[in-house]
Amino acid sequence: MAPKRPRLTSRRDRNRNQTAAASALVLRLVALSSLFLMALTFGLPKGGWFPEKSEEDTEVWAQLDDDTHLNSAPGLDFGFNDRPPSKSAPYAKPVRMVSRTISGIPIYIAAIDLSDPETFISVGLANQATQANSARSSRGDEAFVNFVRRHQAAITMSGTFFSMDAQKRVMGNLVSGGEFLKYSPWENYGTTLGVKSGNQLEMITARTDGKPKWQKHWFSLTAGPRLLRQGKLSIQPKREGFADPSVMGSAVRSAIGFLPNRKKILHVTFTRPVSLRKEAEIMQALGCWEAMNLDGGTSLALAKGNRILRGARRNLTNVITIYDVKHPAPQDLRLSWRAFQNTDRMASR
Repeated sequence: MAPKRPRLTSRRDRNRNQTAAASALVLRLVALSSLFLMALTFGLPKGGWFPEKSEEDTEVWAQLDDDTHLNSAPGLDFGFNDRPPSKSAPYAKPVRMVSRTISGIPIYIAAIDLSDPETFISVGLANQATQANSARSSRGDEAFVNFVRRHQAAITMSGTFFSMDAQKRVMGNLVSGGEFLKYSPWENYGTTLGVKSGNQLEMITARTDGKPKWQKHWFSLTAGPRLLRQGKLSIQPKREGFADPSVMGSAVRSAIGFLPNRKKILHVTFTRPVSLRKEAEIMQALGCWEAMNLDGGTSLALAKGNRILRGARRNLTNVITIYDVKHPAPQDLRLSWRAFQNTDRMASR
């Protein structure tokens, strides 16, 4: 049998094939360009666009339902743990926030690196007040969205507790930009997060450690109760002066803490009710050395840029604001930081 002759393609077929190949190439280039633009705008997602692993975070965190110590669970590093900065990466970076589901609890995690020269932490007060609400004076409260629009911060989040009476008194002493927003020498309850000269972090529980040296703080906020002390669970709300059932029970919450290097803060928003112990266990698993509870419940609020991720269900009196390279801190906040450093150096001589 004679071999079959190869089928000859016509010029029209060849042109059609060439056109199809060119169209496929264009589509590939458009797709790659889109990925490149998304990477520039939002940054690469964890593991890159084509991660090696596809396990769900709920599977990674399944051990939360067991008695296993959380730090022994695999996959706990979300890039927040202590690491030397990359020499190849630019030093100033946007504040990073990720969403995860841990043991069925949806959370937002924000990593705030205070060693970044463009990262600043501050307090915002309702109605542009210069002093926090107290028994002597009050500027009331306002909607969370107003805080977000006014401050234009990288992250805006609910801060500390305040009373439900007409005065809307803010809990504890409050320092921002090296200036007292509220001060009383008699404050002796709750736990205080303080940022000192050189962005050194400390966490002090007044009735256990003695009163904080608020005058040494460039930023200071009192809330509580404490969740972690030196990496171990430490939850004693009654000893700190808390008696409100809404604080003691299960609620949607937020927490703030810092890593052992005392340079990086983690802020976590829990959008499903958790107990104080569960909140502490998750903060511990994320690598925090010290951590405390913040205001939550109907006050719980969180925004990334102008996007509100969790809206408060009532008006607020105060918020915590975080600025970064993409959301620059106000000039007066930068100047106050420099002045605080110089003043502190002079005082230490």
